[in-house]
Amino acid sequence: MEKHKKILNKQLLASVSGLDAPPVLKEAMAYSLEAGGKRIRPLLLFAVIDSFGKNPEIGLSTASALEMIHTYSLIHDDLPSMDNDDLRRGKPTNHKVFGEAMAILAGDGLLTYSIQLIAEDKNLQADQKVELLQLLSQCAGPEGMVGGQVADMEGENKELGLDDLEYIHTHKTGKLLTFSVLAGAIIGGADRSQMDWFKHFSHHLGLSFQISDDILDVTGDEELMGKPVGSDTGRHKSTYPSVLTLKGAQEQLARHIEEAKTALRQTNLNTGILNQITDLVADRTH
Repeated sequence: MEKHKKILNKQLLASVSGLDAPPVLKEAMAYSLEAGGKRIRPLLLFAVIDSFGKNPEIGLSTASALEMIHTYSLIHDDLPSMDNDDLRRGKPTNHKVFGEAMAILAGDGLLTYSIQLIAEDKNLQADQKVELLQLLSQCAGPEGMVGGQVADMEGENKELGLDDLEYIHTHKTGKLLTFSVLAGAIIGGADRSQMDWFKHFSHHLGLSFQISDDILDVTGDEELMGKPVGSDTGRHKSTYPSVLTLKGAQEQLARHIEEAKTALRQTNLNTGILNQITDLVADRTH
C-alpha cells in the first residue's frame, strides 16, 4: 500500500505539471493534490486488481482520475458557498490560497482532466474505457456524489431519519468508493458473480467509511484530523451519532464492516489487502 501510494502521488503531480495550461491553474490543482490524505479510493482500486493476481499499476491512470475527482469535490466542498472551511488536511483550503474563482476552476480542471486520463490510457481496451467512463460519470454525477451533496445540503437544519442519512452517505461518499472497487474489478477481469459481491462489499464499506467519519467528528483529535472536530454539529447536520447515539453508531459501523468482509469472502479471490483496508476503515483515527 505504501509503495503504490508513492507511485500514485508521483504520477498525480507529473500528470498535472505536464499539462499545456496556465501555470496558476496547474499550481492550484497541484496544491490540493499535494495535500495528501489517505488515498483510500485509489488504494482500494489497486487492491482489487491485486486480488486477481494482476499488476496493480495497470490501474494507475484510473486511480489518478479517481483521486482527481475526489480532490475536486473537496475543493468545492470547502468553498464559502458550501461548507466554508478554512483548513483541509492541516493546510489552508484552496480558496484561501488562490481565491474563490481559481479554486472553482482548479476543481473544474481536475474533474474534466480525469476523463481525459482514462480515455488516453494505453493499458486499457476500448470496451474497458467505455465501461469505466460510464461508471465514473454515474458515480460522480447527479446519480452519485453530486446528488448526495445536494441531499446533504438540503438536510442541514433538519432532523433526518436513518433512511435519509443512508441515502446521503451512500451517494455523497459511497458512490466514489463503489467506483474504486468496481473499476478494479473491471480492470482485473471479474466475472458477473464477483462483480455482484464487490458491489455488496463497496456498499457496506462506503457506509462504514461515513459512519466512522461521523464518529470521528465527535471523538476525533483535531491535530490528527487536520481540521476542526464538531463541525457537523456546528452546521446542524444530522449524523449517525446524532440519530443513533454514539454507541448505536459504533454498533452500526461494526455491522457494516462484518457485511463487507462477508462479501469479500464470497469472491473466492486473494482479498488479504482488501481485508486490511476494511480493518483500517473500522479502526481509523483520522
